[in-house]
Amino acid sequence: MATHKATVAVGFIVCGVLMVFFGVVLTFVGPIIIDDQVVKNTVIDPKNSMSYTMWKDVPVPFFMSVYFFNVLNPQEVLIGGKPMVEQKGPFVYRKRIQKDNITFHDNGTVSYREYRTFYFEPTMSSGNESEVVTIPNMLVLGAAGMMENLPYAVRLMISATFKTFKEGPFLTKTVGELMWGYDSGLVDFLNTWLPGMLPTKGKFGLFAEFNNSNTGLFTIFTGKDDIRKIHQVDSWNGLTELNYWKTPQCNMINGTAGQMWAPFMTRESTLPFYSPDACRSMELVYQRDGKMQGIPLFRYVAPKTLFANGTDYAPNAGFCPCRQSGLLNVSSCRHNSPVFISHPHFYNADPVLLDFVQGLNPTEEEHGLFIDIHPLTGVPLNVSIRLQLNLFMKTVSGITETGKIADVVMPMIWFQESGYLDGPVLSTFHTNLVVLPAVMEFMQYGFIALGVATIIIASLLHHKFKVTLKLTGTLL
Repeated sequence: MATHKATVAVGFIVCGVLMVFFGVVLTFVGPIIIDDQVVKNTVIDPKNSMSYTMWKDVPVPFFMSVYFFNVLNPQEVLIGGKPMVEQKGPFVYRKRIQKDNITFHDNGTVSYREYRTFYFEPTMSSGNESEVVTIPNMLVLGAAGMMENLPYAVRLMISATFKTFKEGPFLTKTVGELMWGYDSGLVDFLNTWLPGMLPTKGKFGLFAEFNNSNTGLFTIFTGKDDIRKIHQVDSWNGLTELNYWKTPQCNMINGTAGQMWAPFMTRESTLPFYSPDACRSMELVYQRDGKMQGIPLFRYVAPKTLFANGTDYAPNAGFCPCRQSGLLNVSSCRHNSPVFISHPHFYNADPVLLDFVQGLNPTEEEHGLFIDIHPLTGVPLNVSIRLQLNLFMKTVSGITETGKIADVVMPMIWFQESGYLDGPVLSTFHTNLVVLPAVMEFMQYGFIALGVATIIIASLLHHKFKVTLKLTGTLL
């Protein structure tokens, strides 16, 4: 009987060794299996139903929140006073993003146009689109800045034209009109006699050209031949580089289209992307680790050098002529209008900008931009892109509408584009990329622990049975 028990114990020892071996194999093979599945499921391919659908027609909530800087003292500004502004908003719009004209190419790229449509969400907004605000008139003050070097007689004619169409230096309009357009006799006149001068042929509004429009023809890599290149922009509108800026580096089209990145990211990885709206490539940097409903993430933010001027950060000299750090001069891609992009409330900008305008209060929590990325897949979990549109205002002799306005970079609006994984998409993501890897890890260490425990117990029993056999043999 003891001999039989000893044989069974040996069998358990063998089983324990096999369990340890299987667990050790899983520790090496498991990550390889997971990585292989990540690659297969992130390549842009219609066969990858979940990831392809997410890429083609973003299925998660995406919103644009707009804040206006209502000018409280326009008459004082006209005689050289410091502008006083009051933030109004948010006015929230649900943003639908859908790719169309999708064409796959033999060289591992795919071309598409991404269309965007905005729908006002009154329940998420602090007011409705009929709310009235006062902001600088870009048609007048922007044109004044563009025309300041023309002959004095021409500037007088321009000023007379403004008066003919009753266009003043400030606009008091509803949010809906300022966002999506209002009728303007001046706009009709300019489009008739100076076609191409304005970005719009119909109503004039700050976002008139964005609604029901596309961001241009993107051609990006699918990752089929090299997963490290997935989502990287090969060309935009047929261009591999821009011509807005003064240096080859600033004209480079780098990174992705700004929605997804390559998998297997590390803390040393950055998030480069090309933005047609900002007319340039940008790059975010790692800030910290975090979690979203149990899913690990890396948070990426804008470095302080993003909008630094050429004096503070030499590589940005190609984006000049510059003003203070924290401002990006986009006049070269905005019909030469004196328009600047910055972080909201001049966050991370030269503090002197805050001295010229009363009513601003920048904080990282409310005005810093960030993207939370799942590092294993390169999929954004939570996004908040915040930018501000500013107009450089100054007195231009001959154009009496500019009065005695002091030189000032005037904030007009800032907006936040935000989205996050939610609902069934988040559940599927959590199951496939958190639960299953955790189960696999539990199994591999469970097999090792169970195997070791089995070997120890079976060895002790085997030793006990052998001693029993010896004693029995001695007694006999």
